[in-house]
Amino acid sequence: MSTAAVHCVAPLVGANKPKAAAAARPAGVLSSLNNSSGSKKKNASSAPSPSFPRLIRNSPVFATPTTAAPAVEMEPVERVKSGFTDFKKEVYEKKTDLFADLKEGQSPKFMVFACADSRVCPSVVLNFQPGEAFTIRNIANMVPPYDQVKYAGVGAAIEYAVLHLKVENIMVIGHSRCGGIKGLMSIKDDGTTSTDFIEDWVKICLPARDKVKANYSSLPFEEQCTQCEKEAVNVSLHNLKTYPFVKDAVEKKSLKLIGAYYDFVNGVFETWED
Repeated sequence: MSTAAVHCVAPLVGANKPKAAAAARPAGVLSSLNNSSGSKKKNASSAPSPSFPRLIRNSPVFATPTTAAPAVEMEPVERVKSGFTDFKKEVYEKKTDLFADLKEGQSPKFMVFACADSRVCPSVVLNFQPGEAFTIRNIANMVPPYDQVKYAGVGAAIEYAVLHLKVENIMVIGHSRCGGIKGLMSIKDDGTTSTDFIEDWVKICLPARDKVKANYSSLPFEEQCTQCEKEAVNVSLHNLKTYPFVKDAVEKKSLKLIGAYYDFVNGVFETWED
């Protein structure tokens, strides 16, 4: 991790929020986690509300730990329709000025790299409003190095965000109990793989794995994974600088690179600047 001091993300996000969304944002960015599943009984007279999907319990290398599994109470399409209905009523129709501005275009202050893990949605965790963050989600929130052929999709997203949207911050968010990092730490030294895509992808952060194995070999495997979850963020921050337009913007001080780590087990969010 960078030697820069770790700090709470709230001041950082608050300094760049759009005016239209400012009044709607609560005082703190990170809300405390509520692990209670709530009552399973429903009031028969009330309209059905969205429920959490059934949690997956499995044991392969890339699986992540789970807890109790709530029952699925709605069919998939009905769940989506209900979710949109709630969004339209509670957000879209209450923020007419915001969405009127967004019809004309977008000018997000943030580009965010986050994991595809369903537990760590950055718009939920950081309370980003529509139009505030240009977000890329993938396995283990990794940023590959500049490569016009192998990683053209990620490169196009970064190029669009930096050169066309003129984002002022790129944030890479790692998180606790990441299945992709667990897989990275489990890759065999002989280079053999057991998946079609996953292992080749997470090898982007092999330098993080090697550093952790060299410096934390005495720690239990789970704690090594925690160290790698953070160190992999630093590898991604380094990889961002291999994109010429990113490097140029950073040198001109028009772009800031930020590392972050969301520990959803303990409800903690840390950031550091590269």
